[in-house]
Amino acid sequence: MAKKSIVKNYIYHLSYQILAILIPFITTPYLSRVLGAENIGIYSYTLSITTYFILFGSLGVALYGQREIAYCQENIEKRSKAFLEIFWLRFFTLMISMLVFYFTFCSSLEYQIYYKILTLEILASAIDISWYFQGLEEFKKTVMRNMLVKIISVICIFLFVRSEHDLNHYLLIYVLANLLGNLSLWIYLPRVIKRVKFKELNFVKHMKPMMILFIPQIATQIYTVLDKTMIGAIIHDKAEVGYYEQAQKMIKLLLTIATSFGTVMLPRIAATYAEGKHTQIKKYLNHSFQFIMMIAFPLMFGIMSVAYQFVPLFYGEGYDKVAPLICIISPIIVFISLSNIMGTQFLLPTKQQNKYTLSVCIGAIVNLVLNFLFIKNFASIGASIATVIAEFSVTFTQFVLVRKEIRFKEVFQLTYKYLIASILLFVCSIWVGSLITDHFGSIVIQVGVSGSVYFLALVVLKDQFLFELTNGVGKKMTRKKKEIREDE
Repeated sequence: MAKKSIVKNYIYHLSYQILAILIPFITTPYLSRVLGAENIGIYSYTLSITTYFILFGSLGVALYGQREIAYCQENIEKRSKAFLEIFWLRFFTLMISMLVFYFTFCSSLEYQIYYKILTLEILASAIDISWYFQGLEEFKKTVMRNMLVKIISVICIFLFVRSEHDLNHYLLIYVLANLLGNLSLWIYLPRVIKRVKFKELNFVKHMKPMMILFIPQIATQIYTVLDKTMIGAIIHDKAEVGYYEQAQKMIKLLLTIATSFGTVMLPRIAATYAEGKHTQIKKYLNHSFQFIMMIAFPLMFGIMSVAYQFVPLFYGEGYDKVAPLICIISPIIVFISLSNIMGTQFLLPTKQQNKYTLSVCIGAIVNLVLNFLFIKNFASIGASIATVIAEFSVTFTQFVLVRKEIRFKEVFQLTYKYLIASILLFVCSIWVGSLITDHFGSIVIQVGVSGSVYFLALVVLKDQFLFELTNGVGKKMTRKKKEIREDE
């Protein structure tokens, strides 16, 4: 099987991930006004409960399955056997999880209708095979089909969610989009696997390595989902969950731009590791640090600089608290980007799960303790502070654990220019924003001017990686034009 282009895979995966988050980004101004902060909070709270059951039923397959398929990309017999073993094991455990969820929450009086709808979300996860195609580095297949489903879901939201009483309609559209998107990938499956007799399948061998990856995923969920659950359980006003949800949603949109590169690099580094090319892995990692930090730093400082103009324009009245939450949470863009490189791109593909597990477990413990301390007195602001400190602890721990292979000094030397340029971006954006009163005009001019300042600063600082990227794009465009002329 020919190696797929990392750049193309990144663009495919990034485009889908951006679309997947842009859909709520596009619909949020409408939904925030139609449903209101309390209903948004109920949606976030009930979905967070459902996420736990998906997590415990999935057994860490997303990363494990992707990695295992990447190890045997070139052997269709081995990867077909691995796929069937992993899929059926995960399907069985998710069905058990769905039954427990149904009998535990779907018979309760509060939010019963919403939990019944969210049962379909667990089913959608059970039939998800995107991890298989990602392991093959076939990101185009996972993108094109799902894009159509997501776009249809946007149309349905504007057609069927018309008042504060339509939260059930919104949830149904959400889960059906995921269900149909996952089903669509099965069309491609017969072309990339072979039949394997059931008696030849060995499910037991996957249990231990899956559980090793399952533990860090539980820990990760503690500081990505549990905070919403705890806000909803501790604070009576569900609007607090809604404020936190909206701030997190915005930060996750920006995070996707950077961390999508990690999803693409995992199978590539896993395959390179299987081939024993350790020097090439180091080269991939250096490029990842440069590329991702080139994006992460300006995204963090950029959203902080426009948050107070953006929130009232985008969310409407009653969401003022989202602006400070965005500013507080924004540093996780850098922290998660760094831990994504060290964890997803390095530790997992090179079978150093124990270090990865330790780092996220420390983050989970920090987050859990700080949530208990902060949420009662500071509500969503407390949860935001806890999240930032937890993500920092994960990144710091990983730097300590991989200090012999990845030195912080070397990473700083690769990326410090992006920090300097981003600080200039921030100062410039704040200054421009102080001169303009119109929110929309202010944001447009801030982004345009500060973005130009950022790249000009990198040119002045003579960032070699930026020159390499621009030269590479220029050469490809020249080559394409030459090919077109030759065809004519």
